[in-house]
Amino acid sequence: MPYPQIVSRDEWLAARAKLLTKEKEATRARDRLNAERRRLPMVKMEKEYLFEGPNGKARLLDLFDGRRQLIIYHFMFDPSWKDGCPSCTNLVDNVPFNLARLRAHDTTFALVSRAPLAKLEPYRARMNWAIPWYSSYGSDFNYDFNATDQEGEKPGLSVFLRHGDDVLHSYSTTGRGVDILLGTYNYLDLTPLGRQESWEERPEGSYTPPARGALAPK
Repeated sequence: MPYPQIVSRDEWLAARAKLLTKEKEATRARDRLNAERRRLPMVKMEKEYLFEGPNGKARLLDLFDGRRQLIIYHFMFDPSWKDGCPSCTNLVDNVPFNLARLRAHDTTFALVSRAPLAKLEPYRARMNWAIPWYSSYGSDFNYDFNATDQEGEKPGLSVFLRHGDDVLHSYSTTGRGVDILLGTYNYLDLTPLGRQESWEERPEGSYTPPARGALAPK
């Protein structure tokens, strides 16, 4: 494992300035991408979906809880599983425990899974989550939004806008598209060791972190 490169303060400042230019370019590119996402055309939801929640049956419109926007995270929980997906559990652990900031911006965040509510509620209590969680068991919702296919469950999120009593689908993403919700990873991305995952890009000759849980050499 190569030792981290050590330089003078002046050399570090020069390297930092160079990186800052790229960071600002990435920030502006992200702003443009976010604006383009907001301009996506929307689809009016004509199909009726029924969910099971803590208060009984609910329509997609009900999941908004009176707000204008709805973000749904498709939590992987197959009806045959005893527990929810560990990766999805990690993601929900990264969601702000207090959703007041989102709600103050007229936005509701909720989880939807295919497993019956009788499995979701005990798991939510065990994890000490206060996030609304609905079961789509028996409906086509997961399949229609690419959260379940022939190979099984898939992580993802979908975003909806309420216009009166009309529900409009504005955006969906899967896989690495949900990275933005992983606050812990965003913190780790700022550090020398990064996420400590094998897939992370590391230029040749750069510092390679020890395996997760291993001790660095003295």
